[in-house]
Amino acid sequence: MTWMEERSDQRARPTGLWPGVRSILVLAMSYRPEDDPLALLTRRDRGAIAAYAQRRDYHEVLKGKLKELGGFLSARGDVRVKVFCDTAPVMEKALAEAAGLGWQGKHTVLISREAGNWLLLGAIYTSAEFEPDPPGTDRCGSCRACLDICPTDALPVPYRLDARRCISYLTIEHQGPIPPEFRVAMGNRIFGCDDCLAVCPWNKFAQQAAETRLAARDDLAAPDLRSLAELDDAGFRRLFAGTPVKRTGRDRFLRNVMIAVGNSGEPTLAASAVDRLRDASPLVRGMAVWACGRLLDGEALAALHRRYGNAEADTHVRGEWAAALATA
Repeated sequence: MTWMEERSDQRARPTGLWPGVRSILVLAMSYRPEDDPLALLTRRDRGAIAAYAQRRDYHEVLKGKLKELGGFLSARGDVRVKVFCDTAPVMEKALAEAAGLGWQGKHTVLISREAGNWLLLGAIYTSAEFEPDPPGTDRCGSCRACLDICPTDALPVPYRLDARRCISYLTIEHQGPIPPEFRVAMGNRIFGCDDCLAVCPWNKFAQQAAETRLAARDDLAAPDLRSLAELDDAGFRRLFAGTPVKRTGRDRFLRNVMIAVGNSGEPTLAASAVDRLRDASPLVRGMAVWACGRLLDGEALAALHRRYGNAEADTHVRGEWAAALATA
């Protein structure tokens, strides 16, 4: 994520992004899920997709509303505006806290007394000058629920996230193989992770999401791992068209699916991993090897290695075969 460092000056100072800014309006929209995301983690033959990604890409919906409000402001005087929704180096959470929408919790996510932490954020930079609202007040108290539940210890201390250990980063942004030390902890999470959000006590005040265009899709609530493992590029694009998942790409997504298959403990899913040993992507093949090593006995794994592993050209995949055979 070098892009964060490369534009850190613009992120730290709003005027570094736009010298003409005088005020910043920060807006939030709820996407509270209907069901508890933690309940799906026990259904190991199913994939767990983060709640925000089970629906239409929020960038399109929220940015449209920001533009509508920005147009309203511009029409009422000589006011210039720029709208941002994850499209520029903007510190949305810090700005939202400064604007009084809530506070950054110990999991580093914004929490609202009225809406919990299921929030999508956007910002309007404007040349108009507004009277600032009082900043948000930290109300986490002694609660450690979000820190204690993290499966990879990505929250080593309150208010600090180690993205290198975060399942959301690993399953979405990370481009290479998932480091071995995090694979078992991923469980069946195939795109993002909601654990630290789901346990926040402030969610009891959250209202159901009202924006109909952000309604969750039933087919993405608990997708079958066997069906996901069969996706080619065209099928992946069709299934996830218009959702945040599509941006990750088929190969990285199937990498995650193979890890979930390996964690399933379901021998009946072994065939899905075996099929992917012939995948065109080394990233997928490598995780398929890992999944086979988790689901098959040593004799079956050795037979597969004789058939596929001896002809493997990719260094990473050969390493996965060696590791799997060594622990079989």
